[in-house]
Amino acid sequence: MVDVELSQPPFTLLDAAGREHARRGMDIAYFDRDEIILDTGQAGESLFLIHQGEVAEVDPTLPQATARIGLYTAGDLFGAISMINGQSRYRFIAEQDCLCYLFPKVLFQQLCRAYPEFDGFFRQSLAHKARRLMEKRAEGGVTMAGFMLAQVSACMRAPQRIKADADIASAVTQLNESHADSLLVEREGAWGMLTKTDLLNALVVDGLPQQSPVGDIARYRLITVTPGQYLFEALVMMTRHKVSRVVVLDGQAPVGVVELTDVLSYFSSRSYVVSLQIEQADDLHSLAAASRRTPELVNALMAQGVKLRFAMELLAALNGRIIHKAWQLCVAPRYHNDSCLIVMGSEGRGEQILKTDQDNGLILDDALEWPEVGSAMRQLTDTLVTLGYPPCPGNIMVSNPEWTGSVSQWQARIASWAAARDGDSLMKLAIMLDAHAVAGNPSLLERVRQTLFEHCASDDLLLSYFARAALRFSTPLTLFGSLKKPQHGIDIKKGGIFPIVHGVRTMALERCITATSTFERLEALVVDGRLKRRFADDVGEALALFTELRLKRQLEVPTADGQSRDRVVVQTLSSLERDLLREALHIVKDLKQRLSHRYHLEYS
Repeated sequence: MVDVELSQPPFTLLDAAGREHARRGMDIAYFDRDEIILDTGQAGESLFLIHQGEVAEVDPTLPQATARIGLYTAGDLFGAISMINGQSRYRFIAEQDCLCYLFPKVLFQQLCRAYPEFDGFFRQSLAHKARRLMEKRAEGGVTMAGFMLAQVSACMRAPQRIKADADIASAVTQLNESHADSLLVEREGAWGMLTKTDLLNALVVDGLPQQSPVGDIARYRLITVTPGQYLFEALVMMTRHKVSRVVVLDGQAPVGVVELTDVLSYFSSRSYVVSLQIEQADDLHSLAAASRRTPELVNALMAQGVKLRFAMELLAALNGRIIHKAWQLCVAPRYHNDSCLIVMGSEGRGEQILKTDQDNGLILDDALEWPEVGSAMRQLTDTLVTLGYPPCPGNIMVSNPEWTGSVSQWQARIASWAAARDGDSLMKLAIMLDAHAVAGNPSLLERVRQTLFEHCASDDLLLSYFARAALRFSTPLTLFGSLKKPQHGIDIKKGGIFPIVHGVRTMALERCITATSTFERLEALVVDGRLKRRFADDVGEALALFTELRLKRQLEVPTADGQSRDRVVVQTLSSLERDLLREALHIVKDLKQRLSHRYHLEYS
């Protein structure tokens, strides 16, 4: 029996008896440097677990300079796919003298039959493997239910109902007796919300008599969720819509109410406190104090194993509220309905967690007269700097007149960019495609976006030029695992994040998809029939993995100081993370091939 430690996935999916059976059936083999361990087209007869040495994965169909697409090191597995598919797609060569544990095909098949989860590990998509990684991280004190899997139904309160013709005095009595903070008001089949604050304002501010019907003071535009939604989603909605409660609907019937205090009882992070500080801030000093707490919140979310997409949604909502508050401090209310402040880049897509450079612009109604708009926008830029958003090196900011203008001016700019099709114009089109309204009148942005679609979506030549940027940076599979010095690493932004973001952005442009989030664009592309569900899920999980690895690096290196914050050192990752990263990079390679075929980039 071979004495080997089997404490890493996928062997953790076996019980003690299964691991003992694996050890008894294993063998050990030595391979000389440059020896072919498994060749292209060869039937797989073993699963290999590297004990010492390195094994290169080679694609013989590629030129020699780019044929080496992966590197496996101690603790890595290879050969499973060749047994599942009947033959190996690639060639595996010992980079140096190598010692491997061998799991014969018969043993591998026995374990797969006896342990479905073990079998699923090798057959599952990247999305499933990523969930496995999250579960592994959740072990040892981090409760997944607290942040990832808790549903609205787990903490909603039973709704307190009242008829629309009941009077204010009856409503106050019912609230006191039930110790509730809100009532659901039914009027002609519609449901409204009535809070203690509403009742107080009706009596004191509006001077209504206690006998007034509550149906006249209830608010009927409700923010709603379903019982099966994640509790974390409810928190994001409360933050985004500036409300303290959401109504839970099962179909059209209200079945519960979730209060912010209920969410706080489930989440031990500081998200509620930060959100409350932002809403209560009425000057620049207090808003800056709240803004400084967001990095602290990021660390808390990551430490508790929050799924990255949920964390991004919450932080995007908080950043949006901070910028909206800054807008209110700098812009007089009389201009709010005739102007629209937009954020772009990763902030516009809702995919930035740590504060990034300012990427913003201003759209004005054609009829608006605002002589002092320039000074107001310079004040806004300076205010955002104070709040921790550095100036944009490319000067894509509202303080730059090129990024402010009326609807007609923006439409003319888009027309000229689409006609020019040069690198700078295509970059500006991409920036505008990600634009998201954070303050003012969002309908102004929608008019501009519609113009963008009209000029670009059906222009095959422009789409070809536009898509080419996704192939600008090579996928770093050829460097994978071969980086020896700590200061080196894989540039995860260029090699992984950007090709996905821009590739999906291109497809969204072609299909006139208005969503700005890459994840939402992927979902829309599935609904549209442009992408298959499994591939879209894998692309989304690859993006989440790249973003998380990059975030960890950014938290380790708070400032550049000569070190790239986008480079991930492979040797610092766990075996499962390396496996996921390798597979995610293959997903990027596949996406690039699809883009190249769809937009005829192989001829450019």
